[in-house]
Parts: sequence; C-alpha cells; structure tokens
Amino acid sequence: MEQSTRPARTHSEAHELVAVILLSLVAVLTAWCGFQSTKWGGDSSVAFSEASAARIGASDYESEARDARMTDIAVYTQWVIAGADEDPTLADYIRERFSPELTVAFDAWQADGMQERGPFAMKEYVPPGTEEREEATKHADELHALALDFNDKGDAYSLMTVLFALVLFLAAIAQRGISLLGSRIVLGLGGAIAVVGLIVLFTFPVRF
Repeated sequence: MEQSTRPARTHSEAHELVAVILLSLVAVLTAWCGFQSTKWGGDSSVAFSEASAARIGASDYESEARDARMTDIAVYTQWVIAGADEDPTLADYIRERFSPELTVAFDAWQADGMQERGPFAMKEYVPPGTEEREEATKHADELHALALDFNDKGDAYSLMTVLFALVLFLAAIAQRGISLLGSRIVLGLGGAIAVVGLIVLFTFPVRF
C-alpha cells in the first residue's frame, strides 16, 4: 500500500514544485514589468513637461516676432505717409530708422521692382523671434512624439503585468485541490502563457 502511494506522492510533490517555481518566476517578471512601466511612465511625464515648456518658449518667441512686426509696420506706415505728403526729407529720416530686418526686406522689395504689396510680403522679412519660434516648435513636437513613444512602452509593460497576473492566477488555481489532471492542464496553460510572455518581454526596450 505504501509503495503504491509513493509514486502518486512523488508526482504530487513534483507538481507542486513546478507550480512554486512558476509562481516565483512570474512574480519576479511581474515586479520587473511594474518597474519598467513606472520608469517609462516617468520618462513620458518628463518629456511631456519639457514639450510643454518648449511650446511656452515658442509662444514667447511668437509674441516677440509679432511685436517686432507691429513696430515695423508702424514705422513703415509713417514712411508711406511722408511719401504721400511729398516730404522726402522726412521719408529719408524715417527710412534710416527702419529695423535691420525691415531694411533687408525693403531693399529686396525695391530690387524686385516693388511687385509685391510691400516689404512685409517678401520672404526676406524675418522679424526677430521667428526662427527661434520655429526651432522651439520643432523641438516641442519632437519631445511630444518622444513622450508618446515612452508612454506606449510603459503601456506595453503594463499589459505584460496583466498577462503575468493571469499566470499567477492560473498557478494558484492549480494548487487549490482540483484533480491532478485538471491541475496539470491549468498549470501547463499558465506555463505556456508565461513562456510566450517571456519571449515577448525580450523584445521590449529596457530602462534603468
């Protein structure tokens, strides 16, 4: 009698050992996925904050360019009025006080035969802050895209956490007094899911 029960006991012990090993391994993998999800989520938050700061900087540069344009328009308007009043002395006086950016565009406009409606329609007119705004906006877009990428990676690790939690559930069920065959089926299913999850996990980037 004792000899007949020994193989069954051995199989049961081996079964429990496999379940414990699976539980331990998956617990470690779950913790690792949670850690990676937190790291990627933190990097995503930092990138989103930096993108927001860059957009604020771009807005400041846009305000600078707009103010410079308004000032140049006001000075140019006085030059037009002086020309309409046939006062060349005043027109020359005002012309000498054009900003460097307006001077470049004005000269290009005259060299082009004044075909455009004014110097502000020329591509040569670039008020201060314009190039900085474009660079800041581009940088903000890049940071925003990077933040979204970090967020996607964190979500992927979170999904793996759910997958490994399922394995933990199956491994726990396999130890809850069900039939040996049913326990082996449940444990095998959990092990298969764990192997697939581990293979997928190897394809994920790592953050320390």
